[in-house]
Amino acid sequence: MSNLAFMFPGQGSQYVGMGKGIMERFPSAREVFQMAEDICGIPVRKYCLEGPMEELTKTVHLQPCITAMNLAILKVLLEMGHKPIVCLGHSLGEYSALACSGALSFEDTLKAVKKRGELMEREAQKRPGTMAAVLGMDEASLVGILKEVPDTVCIANYNSPEQMVISGTSDGVGLATKLVKEKGGKAVPLKVSGAWHSPLMEGALRDFEDFLKGMDFAPPEVDVVFNVTAQREKDPQGIRILMVRQLISPVRWTQSVEACVSAGVKGFVEIGPKNVLSNLVKRILPKGSEIAIYNLEDEKGLEDFSQKAF
Repeated sequence: MSNLAFMFPGQGSQYVGMGKGIMERFPSAREVFQMAEDICGIPVRKYCLEGPMEELTKTVHLQPCITAMNLAILKVLLEMGHKPIVCLGHSLGEYSALACSGALSFEDTLKAVKKRGELMEREAQKRPGTMAAVLGMDEASLVGILKEVPDTVCIANYNSPEQMVISGTSDGVGLATKLVKEKGGKAVPLKVSGAWHSPLMEGALRDFEDFLKGMDFAPPEVDVVFNVTAQREKDPQGIRILMVRQLISPVRWTQSVEACVSAGVKGFVEIGPKNVLSNLVKRILPKGSEIAIYNLEDEKGLEDFSQKAF
């Protein structure tokens, strides 16, 4: 099967111990983790393998750590000769997708997520906020509820037809959560340190835009479906703009997966820790779909996948 989409997870997929097997088994994976430590100046391997979870989940640590994990598995996959026809990533994971596409080098990808994490943490301290998952409610109903909330709250993620995420001030998300429950939906607070993908991140835009101007973006060799638009973009300057806008824009994951299906994808391959995206794709694909889903987060998954007749 050559019609594969490679997809990369972001924040929320981390766990202490991630990467242990692939670092032991594959020298090229170890090289990526070493590169991440050299570029980001933090003990990436220690945080991934030993934690503690409190340190691993700090935004400034987590973004380089998950990206290192994603890229390490990707490098092994590419060395095995596997290539996608399209790639996509969820929020932070979109940077790994850019590396997969050839739009950014591995080195610049790690530099970008390091800066992104620093700016996001800075803004979260300046303008604190939170997020909550909303289930059992359609988009129109949720938009109606958010209009009743006087504080800043917006839809941050379209994760699946049954799940969206709201983001904003703590008071705003709290009131929205109450209204969702009153109208028959379910709302689950998320353990996050900021109001990601909301206007509360606007203070990071100028600095991140200036930083990305120094990055050498190339036209992607493999299509990327971007979070902001759920569409492809080939122009390097257009990609820069999308990556800046991503900080305050919703992640259109449902629409991105649907775009991949429309492009003829026959298999989704999640590259990175856990199986969050694989589970979301299962909820997005129509019942009875024969599209395959693979999850690659350890050495066994990689070796099993490499033996399949694609």
